[in-house]
Amino acid sequence: MAHHALSSQESYNPNHLLDILLGKMQLKNDAALSRMLEVAPPVISKIRHHRLPVGASLLIRMHEVTGMSIRDLRDLMGDRRTKYRLSDAQGRPKPEEKAAQQAAQQAAQQQQGQPQAQQSPNDASSSTKSPGNYAH
Repeated sequence: MAHHALSSQESYNPNHLLDILLGKMQLKNDAALSRMLEVAPPVISKIRHHRLPVGASLLIRMHEVTGMSIRDLRDLMGDRRTKYRLSDAQGRPKPEEKAAQQAAQQAAQQQQGQPQAQQSPNDASSSTKSPGNYAH
């Protein structure tokens, strides 16, 4: 069974959060909670069995529905982290994107070094127009 990193915290207990939400919203079961939060019922089940973390979008939805602060919601599930850090991989361009960016930069540098050929007004307009008389 795959556990997420937050589940290694001793105090992490998403069941406590879900139980508090059930009581606060006067709901009978997890199916009613999933309807209120607008998520599929298996999401709640996976969270209860520590197979899925309570993600940011779900926390925001819980905040919207209950009016409780994000900090309070996180405290209820035992998430005591004060800072969140993105992994090194997040935010970096993918290798193929990086190669495309480098190629574009090289092309721009080469183009700056060479005089640009001027197009006649007819050539420029015909290459950018789409067929038909549509307003752009």
